[in-house]
Amino acid sequence: MKSLRYIVSHCLQVVMNAAQHETGRNGGMRSAFRFLGFIVNGLLLVALSLGLFTRWEHSGDTNLLVMFVMGLVVFLIACVLSYYFSMENACTNIAHLVFGFLLGFLALVDQANLIDDSKEEASRYLLLLSIFTRSMLSISSRFFRATRFASTLLLSTEFLELVGFGAASAALTMERCFDVSLLLCAFGLCLADLRMKSLLALPTMIGFSVISVLLFFPALDLSINPFALGCFFGRLLCDPLIDLFYSGLTVTERWHPYLQAHKMLRRFSVLVLLLAELLFIILSAFTLGNVNRWYILRLLGIIVFGILWVTSHLVLVTALWAFHNRLNNCLGACALLRTGSKSLDDVMASRGMRQYCLVAEQLVFGALIFTILMAVVCWQEKNGTFIALFMFILPLESLVFGLFHELGSCLGGTCIGYSLIIPTAYCSPDKQPMPLPPELVETINLRATTMLHAIQRFFARYMVENFGCDYSTSGVNLDNLQGKLRTFFDQRTDDGARHDTYILHYSGHTHNSGEWALAGGESLKMDTLLEWWADRNGASGSRLLIILDCDNSAVWVREVRQVAHCVAVQAATLSCLPDPEAAGTDMAQIGDFTRLWVDYNCKSEEQVGFVWKTHGISPLYNVSAEWANYKLQLPGRAQYEMAVATYFPPVLRPIVDGMSTICFANNSYIDNKPCDVWSRWCRRLKLRWFPPTILDTGHGFKLVRA
Repeated sequence: MKSLRYIVSHCLQVVMNAAQHETGRNGGMRSAFRFLGFIVNGLLLVALSLGLFTRWEHSGDTNLLVMFVMGLVVFLIACVLSYYFSMENACTNIAHLVFGFLLGFLALVDQANLIDDSKEEASRYLLLLSIFTRSMLSISSRFFRATRFASTLLLSTEFLELVGFGAASAALTMERCFDVSLLLCAFGLCLADLRMKSLLALPTMIGFSVISVLLFFPALDLSINPFALGCFFGRLLCDPLIDLFYSGLTVTERWHPYLQAHKMLRRFSVLVLLLAELLFIILSAFTLGNVNRWYILRLLGIIVFGILWVTSHLVLVTALWAFHNRLNNCLGACALLRTGSKSLDDVMASRGMRQYCLVAEQLVFGALIFTILMAVVCWQEKNGTFIALFMFILPLESLVFGLFHELGSCLGGTCIGYSLIIPTAYCSPDKQPMPLPPELVETINLRATTMLHAIQRFFARYMVENFGCDYSTSGVNLDNLQGKLRTFFDQRTDDGARHDTYILHYSGHTHNSGEWALAGGESLKMDTLLEWWADRNGASGSRLLIILDCDNSAVWVREVRQVAHCVAVQAATLSCLPDPEAAGTDMAQIGDFTRLWVDYNCKSEEQVGFVWKTHGISPLYNVSAEWANYKLQLPGRAQYEMAVATYFPPVLRPIVDGMSTICFANNSYIDNKPCDVWSRWCRRLKLRWFPPTILDTGHGFKLVRA
């Protein structure tokens, strides 16, 4: 009795020391939830001890007593490590390993038909109470923001509980042990699927639960303890399910462990997927040995769906392999940049990863559908290995689909930019260039050079493809400008798709009507520029952003509201126009707006937000009505054909073409949904009558007005 009191007192001391340590370090809220976690785990330990003791009491099986004592010994060792050696992480890991082992032993090696007493009933109620308290604790800790969300596919505690449960399955026969272990791997993938918030995570988890309870365990002919099994699955499912609502991690933060993993490890994951698919098709072929009256019809279905399954999964593996090639290029480019200058999201967006993911998403979804159809046709209700392997492949393909879907939804579009700077283009009233003193020319050229560096810094900061920054002191005639802009508007990404946004920056002299003053007395009207744009853009859905740093730019800002294309104009008004003869003036001059606007987008708003008024600059922007309807482009027929020709071998192209035809039709339907019409009308009304002070372009940089 004294030794028992000694053990209990030391266990309580471990809990109190941990609670005091946590209170002194992070505050009372987090330590309170941590202390409640100890109580919940203690409740589970009592339930497990009572259940195993009841079985030993009724059966007299010494194995139960040995396993129970071993579990307690390991648990006490963990407490000693925490109390005497401050190895708290090791204590937590060992405790979860023991919990998984004891739950597995209680669930799989069950003799519930021999037990019918109050202690067994109390054990069941305690297991249910453990799930309930665990759920309430998780919800409360997230509600009070006492939880740190980790970027991981599977927590170490979850992995150790799965390992412990798998170790307990060693008490079964070799075949059953393998099937249960495969089921645990499938469950771990379902947890990862939920934590990544994949689109099909919930349907996959529901399908896993139904198939496990109704088909898998009956196929193994196991007498399981549903309370212990439900407690095990419920404890692990609790956090990922709740985090579907509470987790605020972004897509790339959630997928960070996979995207930033070593390239060999990511390649190995593709090989694991390929091996699992091969085993699945081999096991599916075993159904041909079952001869019955539907044999001919079933044989025909297996042949047809088998061919479709094989081709679609070759496409899946090829698409995933090509994705890793592109990802390696993006990671290499990200590593070449200065530390912290750009995130992986921006690099992937600038390299057209979004378009590729949207193409691959549809192909992977087709492979997932064929997997389900193949499993239905070749279903083997008595083969636990086939059922477990199917449940392993389903969340694995759901994860691949979720990866492509999430990246296709969150990554920004591609941008290309062109800048034209004409520093000495001052004109006389008859629209002819006016000569300037040499010292003023030098000052203006210096300001133009500063502006040129600023716009290049902006292009580099937001990964805008730099088509060119032309700097001309002698002016540009209309024909040369037309050829340059038509070539600029024709630019496409490496995949053959048009860029989502084309940025045109102009700084120079303009007439009172807003026309650009060009060499030889020529000028460029806004209507002419938009005709060139419409001729090259067509119905592709790209948008044009015009940035003006010149006098009389407000005219184009007003006129853009009546434009029928997707166009925006960012400009500014100067409090006092620069005087060509006053070289030393401190008033706002042409070039100041570009520099300040770039600083505004490349630095925090707090750093530069007050600068506009001090320089006498009032920024303003306006957008056309179609700007409110803009969405990042969905891959069209040309993008599908380009992706097929680039990344897939010729033997797979017919099946990919068939999939792309279906997907192209689906995209056309999605773009014309009635709810989209209503939401576009609301956005258009908001931008027309209540334009925001800051308008996000979707590429990271913003348009701003005073």
